[in-house]
Amino acid sequence: MGIWALGINHKTAPVSVRERVAFDPASMPEVLNQVQSLDPVSEVVILSTCNRTEIYCSSPLDNQDIDIQAAQQKAVLADWMAQHHNIDPQELNGSLYCLGEDKAVQHTMRVASGLDSLVLGEPQILGQMKSAYAVAQEAGTVSTELGRLFRQTFSIAKRVRTDTAIGENPVSVAFAAVRMAQHIFADLSHSRALLIGAGETIELVARHLHQAGVKKMTLANRTLARAQNLAQEFHADAVLLEDIPTVLADADIIISSTASPLPILGKGAVEKALKKRRHKPMFMVDIAVPRDIEEEVAELSDVYLYTVDDLRDIIEENVRSREDAARQAEELILSGVEHYMRELKTLDAVNTLTDLRTHVDLVKEDQLEKALKQLQNGADAEKVLRQFAHTFSNKLLHAPTKSLRKAGAEGRLEALDWTRELFQLNSSSEKPESGH
Repeated sequence: MGIWALGINHKTAPVSVRERVAFDPASMPEVLNQVQSLDPVSEVVILSTCNRTEIYCSSPLDNQDIDIQAAQQKAVLADWMAQHHNIDPQELNGSLYCLGEDKAVQHTMRVASGLDSLVLGEPQILGQMKSAYAVAQEAGTVSTELGRLFRQTFSIAKRVRTDTAIGENPVSVAFAAVRMAQHIFADLSHSRALLIGAGETIELVARHLHQAGVKKMTLANRTLARAQNLAQEFHADAVLLEDIPTVLADADIIISSTASPLPILGKGAVEKALKKRRHKPMFMVDIAVPRDIEEEVAELSDVYLYTVDDLRDIIEENVRSREDAARQAEELILSGVEHYMRELKTLDAVNTLTDLRTHVDLVKEDQLEKALKQLQNGADAEKVLRQFAHTFSNKLLHAPTKSLRKAGAEGRLEALDWTRELFQLNSSSEKPESGH
């Protein structure tokens, strides 16, 4: 089996493209089964976050070059993705990458360790990958190959967290959003924040805002109970998403991160809020992909709207201190890839040996059954044994003989060399060694 990783991320495409290929979490089991039904996909896990959508899968390997097979795999998955999201395949292809075998394994481990994130070393991605794997397990689209890959990946990511300083002074998209607010508002203690969503990212935003001195916060969520639970920790108010228009005018800072497939905040609602505020400026950060805030809101003169892509500069300033830790992490990942590929090759050898022994046993049992019948019918024992040995040898050597003759005719001398090494044919005059 081969391992493949196909995807699109913050390095290859802007948010305007990424949001169009994001998957709704509610539809993920159905999506996983659709991808698994594609030829030649055997197993599949899908990771869909604000910064990436990636499909990890396994499929049978053939004798072609890995890069050629990766291109074929990309074509199959890209066509499906374009059709599923109703996107022009040509537009999508320019942003997609597809990696095979050790490159795919390395990429998977780098993603889980936070080395491929917009925020170097951010910890949330590991939890997101574990969740994606759990969803695939529940959907029945994971078995031996991806199971082995993700177990090794999580083990390496844990080592990166514990053995390097990559996670010290954590920098996240949530942190960057709050830092940007600090650049605009000199004193956050006088600002009121509206946070849309109640997931892990918004929880981090609320924590950073609270630490930065924000005393008045409102959390809006589709489920009121979830918003209330989170609001309680920060002495904030909680409302439903449909109540946003009633609280929007009071908010100086709006930060949104939901899994909604459609925008939650439109230009019209913001215009009404601005009138109530007498055009006092509003600072907005839309962390969600797909976006929660309509793109047209940025056209309003008193609104400063930013997306995850706009946070790059702040993030880059905060990751320079992590470069040494990142180098150590890369070394751990390379070691993990080598171990995984070596283990894979060992398993391949074991499977081949098992198949070889099974084949030999089948030939042996077939010929032994014939020999026993001859002995039961009174045939000469020595003659039966000699015939058994002759037929058994011929049956075993028939297919290898044909293959070796073909290899010799085609100039593939390495096959002949391997045969000599496997059977220790150093000299035609030497007798075979005794033993097992």
